[in-house]
Amino acid sequence: MRDERDPRRWWILGVLCLSLLVLVVDNTVLNLAIPALMTDLGASPSDIQWILDAYILVFAGLLLTSGSLSDRYGRRRFLIIGLALFGGASALALVVTEPWHLIAVRALMGVGGSILMPSTLSILITVFDESERRKAIAAWSAVAMVGVIAGPTLGGFLLEHYWWGSIFLLNVPVAAVAIVAAVALMPESRGLVRRLDPLGVVLSIVGMSALVFVVISTPAKGLGSAEVLTAAALTVLALGGFVLWERRSEHPMLPLELFRDRNFSGASFSIVLLSFGTGALLLMLTQYLQFVLGYDPMKAGLALLPYAVAAALFNAVGAGLGQKVSNRALMAAGLGVMALGFGVLAFMTAESGYGMLITGLMVMGIGGGLAGPAAYATLMGAVPPAHAGVGSALNDTVQQVGMALSVAALGSVLAGVYTSSMPQDAPAAARDSIAGAIRLGDPGLLETARESFVSAMSFGSWVGVIFCLAAAVLALTVIRPLPKPAAAPGAEPVAETSGIPG
Repeated sequence: MRDERDPRRWWILGVLCLSLLVLVVDNTVLNLAIPALMTDLGASPSDIQWILDAYILVFAGLLLTSGSLSDRYGRRRFLIIGLALFGGASALALVVTEPWHLIAVRALMGVGGSILMPSTLSILITVFDESERRKAIAAWSAVAMVGVIAGPTLGGFLLEHYWWGSIFLLNVPVAAVAIVAAVALMPESRGLVRRLDPLGVVLSIVGMSALVFVVISTPAKGLGSAEVLTAAALTVLALGGFVLWERRSEHPMLPLELFRDRNFSGASFSIVLLSFGTGALLLMLTQYLQFVLGYDPMKAGLALLPYAVAAALFNAVGAGLGQKVSNRALMAAGLGVMALGFGVLAFMTAESGYGMLITGLMVMGIGGGLAGPAAYATLMGAVPPAHAGVGSALNDTVQQVGMALSVAALGSVLAGVYTSSMPQDAPAAARDSIAGAIRLGDPGLLETARESFVSAMSFGSWVGVIFCLAAAVLALTVIRPLPKPAAAPGAEPVAETSGIPG
């Protein structure tokens, strides 16, 4: 029934996109500030690692719990709390004087991000009915892509003209505007009132935090280190206990029956494969632009703009095609196109230059635009509205785990490919990284380092091809086409959502 739609829904989508944008930009801009943090704040390489990892550890560990609690206590409420925590912690970053202060601030930002992130997608699927949801998801995911590109561009400008704290100061007014807009425009929504599952909460937080710790610590410490082995054992015990408990609980935090739905599990595992295949390689792109092509940070960000434009445009195309083509077909086709884009990158050499890079990336953007809305719509379409928060958190969790595994595992492999491609008699700093080769200032050595770096990128691209194709096959074999909704497509979702005007 079209008259039951919230007349403010497109304004609400704007608030959700703004909330998402502040998270994405923050996560992409911090890497650019690492040199300034080392010189101005006196941060050691170990401090830098924890400044980056403290956020990821807390964010991933709390996602499922935050999503579940937002279903119970209100998704708008959790969105506002998350924005307040994230913006407040960003303001605290302006007054830190020691590296450990910033580590603590990043952990607090992780808490805010974990509370904020699931609410953006869960509110979206409760505000928009089936006929418009795909368009809204396309806009939501396009904003995420734009944020990935805007982060380095904006961060490069701020770091060029101001001090490192300016990248955190940016979050404060954006969070404040989003809070005011959420209060003014957004209805409250909740799932069915259920009893709390405190044991599930504890096991989820411990298990997910331990898992992420294993992933981010293994490359530096090794699988055999005491810290990694202890965290791995804790992961198995906590997550194993979580699954057993959730199966027995009368009021589970995470309804495990979601995974019996082939569309939910198929979309989830396709996203994991895609995230794993693309995560580490995409992190190398800014290094390629700066170290191989010699771009400054701001120019490197702008150089990726055509990629973002292609992804955003084809998000809209994918949303339109979704009215006529099944999610399964769109996911498979989009992932196949992404594999083709990775294939272009796989044949790059040190002399290929920007043209070949952006061609491959734009093809990837087209494929991602086709596959993304279909994947999100499939996953979230299988989630009952009462569990929208925890369903959204699961979507975020599988992406985070896939990306974290990619950065840890593939990042180490690509670093190994680079090192093995360098001459045995090269200085240790040059064999360790291309940045080390640049610091040494030897033109001949630098040319060799550039060739070795592109070889590692080529290897990573072939990995991307394999994982994109695997995700496409998984989508084709597991996901089942759903019948088109009958008349009044928006009636059922609206009826099942308990909307409380704000």
